[in-house]
Formats: sequence, C-alpha cells, structure tokens
Amino acid sequence: MVAHAYTVAFEGVSARSVEVQCAVTPGLPAFSIVGLPDKAVSEARDRVRAALSSLSIALPSKRITINLSPADLPKEGSHFDLPIAMALLAALDILPTDEVERTISLGELSLDGALVPVVGALPAAMTAAREERTLLCPAASGAEAAWVGAAQVIAAKTLADVIRHFTGQSPLPPAEPGTVSDLGNRKDLRDVKGQERAKRALEIAAAGRHHLLLVGTPGSGKSMLAARLPGLLPPLSPMEALETSMIHSLSGLLDEGGISRTRPFREPHHTASMAAIIGGGRSAKPGEVSLAHNGVLFMDEFPEFPRQVLETLRQPIETGEVMIARANAHIKYPCRFMLVAAANPCRCGYAFDPARACSKMPLCAQDYMGRISGPLMDRFDLRIEVPPVHFTDLDLPNSGEKSSDIAQRVNAARMVQDARYEGHDWMRTNADADGEVLKETTALCAEGKALLTKGAERFGLSARGYHRILRVARTISDLDDSPSIAPAHVAEALSFRLSSFETA
Repeated sequence: MVAHAYTVAFEGVSARSVEVQCAVTPGLPAFSIVGLPDKAVSEARDRVRAALSSLSIALPSKRITINLSPADLPKEGSHFDLPIAMALLAALDILPTDEVERTISLGELSLDGALVPVVGALPAAMTAAREERTLLCPAASGAEAAWVGAAQVIAAKTLADVIRHFTGQSPLPPAEPGTVSDLGNRKDLRDVKGQERAKRALEIAAAGRHHLLLVGTPGSGKSMLAARLPGLLPPLSPMEALETSMIHSLSGLLDEGGISRTRPFREPHHTASMAAIIGGGRSAKPGEVSLAHNGVLFMDEFPEFPRQVLETLRQPIETGEVMIARANAHIKYPCRFMLVAAANPCRCGYAFDPARACSKMPLCAQDYMGRISGPLMDRFDLRIEVPPVHFTDLDLPNSGEKSSDIAQRVNAARMVQDARYEGHDWMRTNADADGEVLKETTALCAEGKALLTKGAERFGLSARGYHRILRVARTISDLDDSPSIAPAHVAEALSFRLSSFETA
C-alpha cells in the first residue's frame, strides 16, 4: 500500500504542489527519502523518527521509502517534515488516508513533536485554494496563511494535535487572519527646514512612482528627506498588500502573521552584495529590489555601491521584475519599486558648497559621479541638487506643509491614475505607462509639445529621457487636477531632469 500526502515546493513567489508518497514494504529496516531532496529534506527522517518516538509510535522493522513527486523538481527546506510524517502515519493506518489526501501541509518538526513555523505559508495557502484543499501548518504560521480566505487553514501546535484532529478526537478550529498593521510614518516632512524644491520633487515622485536622485553636500538633509517619503505614499491596496506579503512571507519577514498596509521602505547599506540587492544565493531568495516591491528602495551613498551592483539595477527598473538564473532553476520575482538614490557631489562632498570649495574640482566631481553610468542615470526621472542648510536656520520654526496634507494630493493623483490605467494589467501609475498607452492617455497642448521638443533637441535627450519627461509632466498635471499637460507642467518636468552635476 502506498499512502499519499501533499505539500509545496517554492519557485519564486509561486508554490508548486508536491505529492509525498510513502511505501512500507518488507525488507531490511531502512528509511530513505528520494525525489531530489536537499540536505534539510534528507535529514527529515531523523526528525520524523524522533517526533514519532516522543508520541510512543514505533516504526515497523520494514523498509520505508518516501518519494517526493515530481522527482525532477528540487525540494528544499525543512517544511517537508510534516507532510512526510503525515504520509507515514497514513501508511501505518493511524491517520485516515482520504483526509490526508485532501490536505496540503507544511511545517518543521522538533524532536519532541512540536511544530516549528516555516516561511512561505501565504504562497502555500494560495496553492491550497487553487487546488481546493485544506492547508495544515504550524500554529505560528496560521494567522499568515489565513489571509487567503478561499482556503481553509488549520494550525496545529504539535504533531499530537494533528493526529487528534484527523482522528476526530479533538478537531482544531480554522485559523484566523492576523491583525492588519498600519504603522504609518511618524516622520513629518514639515520637520525639514528649507529644501522646498526637494520637497516638491518628493511629492511628484510619490504621486507618479518616479525614480529620484538627490545630490548634495554631507548633512544637507538627503537621508532626512528620503526617510519621510513613506509618509507621502498611499496605503497598499488589498491586491498590492497580498503581492508584497507573499514576497515577505518567503523571506520570513511577516510579523506574527499580520499583513501590513504600509508600503515597504528598504535601505540597504552600500556594502551589500549583488545577491543581496537583486536576489540569489542559496535557494535563490528574493533581494532588496523585490522586498521593496510596491514601495521604496532607498540607496544612500549611491556611487559607493559596487559598479556591478548598480548596473544590474537597469533591467529591473525597466521591466518591474527580475529573473534569477541558475544552472538548475530560473526564478522570477516582481520588483516594481521606486528607486530613491542619494549621493555626494564628489568624494570630499563639498563640490557645490561655496564656503568649503573642493580643491580638486572639477575632476573630483567628474570622477565620483562618473561611477553612475549614463544608461543608469538616464533612468532617473527626477534629479535635484540639495543645497546645504545654514546652522542658524535650524532654530527657525517649522515651515511648509505637513506630510498628511501632501499625502492627500498624492492620493488624489494616484486615484486619477488608477482610473486612467484601469484595464491594463500591470500599469498603475504614470511611471508604468509605455508605448501606445502613454500616447493615448497623454493630452499635450501644442505649446507644451513645442517646448518639450525644443528641450529634447537642445539637451540631446534620448528617447527614454523624452518619454520620462512626458510621464513626469503628466504626473504634475495630475497633482494640479488638470485634464491636459500645460507648458508650465513641461517646464517643471524639464527643470527636474537637467542638473548641473551631469549632462542629460
């Protein structure tokens, strides 16, 4: 007799169904696992044996074979412990086979039979819903998986609880979704003294999901401005929250099963490796660009990142997804993020400070900013200089608008874009518009078109640069609640594109 149980193997943010087959046959006593398991899966036999022994369940003196089908799919992770144990218990007639076959399970077993939480409960619940099965997982993962309302989720603390549930002795209640956390952003843009032009750039970037480059002397407030950007962004929509949470679930970043409505804000250090930024390493895990999906990726000291890391950002910025290619797998992760980069104008940092002029200008600035290649620089929609603030201005009272007031305008502009791109699968903001959609949805007056054409010819803009200015002008018109793009909108978009620290 062969007993069957079901679990999942992860491929990016998707989870593929895996059949766990267990056969107990006469022969020399042995416990083997086949089907391309990794080291963690191969060690499951010892954890399962110890967990069953803690429940006074002795394995028969026969040959036990566990096959993970499809056999050519790599199996990685400790979450195979529970389905292997369930298939074995079904083969020993301890659990009803029909109930086990209607369940997708995942969880790690400790030696005393307790179920240890594992990553990926949310994608597993999506697969269970698609196959119309029940999901069985550890209690600590139940709140996370229960967000997929289309699938019943049963969360157990121990293997003994699982046995009592399937034998009808003590059925477990369905798990409840975790609390929706909306931490918000307590940092207010009004705390920043001066920098009105930079604040305006943040508003435009937040409204249209445009990539932003801040260049200024040390201490001018670049990081302070970027830290207040999340307070301008609208909360995640239910679909966006689910997309983002699935990536965070694979990385084990969901706090007590709660799904956050706050947009991600990731700020990796400039010593981060390419695998940490783009994704990869063992098991091809998502990187910072994917963890920032639907949110902000802030890269401070931008030119200090390794050149190879910076150049790998070019393709994810354009396509909104990243393909991690390995010899045995090709994993695709979504990464539609807003890139905010901050940099000093030169190595010493005082190229633009009249009080502390750089003695090595202009070669110092050219060499330092030259670390950012032209194709990468061309992908920044907004580029601004952040001038230093005099220390005497720090004693002045707070001025300017609150983040909440700006956030209302940003949210209104986002709603206009939601209506504009309704029906287009992946287009949600002006930064996503491309091709015929950009042409069809952009109402540009004759004066504005003439100004844009003149600017493109005068400064030698690429086709990409031309379209990016058009998208920024569209966002500015949305903030002004204007149905068409006026010359003033084009002029402002051009002013943010052309900066003295580089040639457009």
